[in-house]
Amino acid sequence: MNDSDLVDTEDVPRDEILAKVEIALLSVIFVSAAILNTTLLLVLWRQRKQMSRMRVFVFHLCLADLVVTFFQVCPQLMWDITDRFVGPDLVCRLVKYLQVLGMFSSTYMIVVMTVDRYQAVCNPMVKFQRARTRLNIPVCVAWGISLLGSLPQVFIFSQVEVEPGVFDCWADFIQPWGLQTYITWTTLVIFVLPVITVLVCQVRICRAIQINLYQKIQQQGSVSLPLPSRATGVAGMSKARVKTLKMTVVIVLAYIICWAPFFTVQLWSAWDIHAPKETATFTILMLLASLNSCANPCIYLLFSGQFPKRLVTVLCQRRSDGKDSMHDEATLEICRHDVLDLSVCLTYGKMSSRLSRKAIQKQMGGHE
Repeated sequence: MNDSDLVDTEDVPRDEILAKVEIALLSVIFVSAAILNTTLLLVLWRQRKQMSRMRVFVFHLCLADLVVTFFQVCPQLMWDITDRFVGPDLVCRLVKYLQVLGMFSSTYMIVVMTVDRYQAVCNPMVKFQRARTRLNIPVCVAWGISLLGSLPQVFIFSQVEVEPGVFDCWADFIQPWGLQTYITWTTLVIFVLPVITVLVCQVRICRAIQINLYQKIQQQGSVSLPLPSRATGVAGMSKARVKTLKMTVVIVLAYIICWAPFFTVQLWSAWDIHAPKETATFTILMLLASLNSCANPCIYLLFSGQFPKRLVTVLCQRRSDGKDSMHDEATLEICRHDVLDLSVCLTYGKMSSRLSRKAIQKQMGGHE
């Protein structure tokens, strides 16, 4: 049976009942992830001219999750249905490359997102933080690492004759240490190192907020200073920035929860020859890792709020040919900040349009 495993190294009898469970779970995950990520991607794309730094990361995280959906979950679903990989050697290598590419890109997009939040909180005066022309450098780094890190798949996997006249897409490892080395290396670069990086960033962010909050309390102890209306009780940070920090933390936690069982099972099966690889528990744990591609858009929608209304507005809105250029520039400037609630931009735009019309009517003596 072909689990959603990093490798398939031996031919074993197929458990038809477990295979049906796999197919059902993968089908639900595939449909859910495809709909959620495509919908969110569409909304963000329609508002690309008003895209903040955080939305850029969410946009590319959606792209990475779609790579997981269509090139990891979908091929695995078809593989489970047919029981054998159907396709030539080139397709075998390409599919295996894209499967790991999705894992890499989704992981490292979360890493650069967390590092960006760390820079915004702990080093807010860093020059590149303000430069719009360098906005996509972290995203390019994440995709570059993903493209290069997935290359070993092309050389490890190929079409192998498992029975006379029967071929499958399998890995060919140097025995006895090849499999252990590969699984350990993959776990380190896709899970362990990224998790350590994001945890260090989150701890330092919390520490910086704690220090800043303590300083604010000390200052307010001597002089009572009212906080701005947009500030929260967390060290005087803006509500938008606090919201992005909370969202990043939840995304990181969701990634760890979804992928920790997967890599634990992978290491167990690689290093223990007696591991129960074909049990339902092993199989389900490996399949549930793909749920992370469903969780990420749900988390963003949870923190952005009023998504259904906003989706209808974005899909149905028509661009006015006679918009005031000053209104466009002001709206764009407001939306460049780290504001997760897209409805702020839409509401401001509508309000400004109404005010402009009223001003014109007043100048024309109350007539249109």
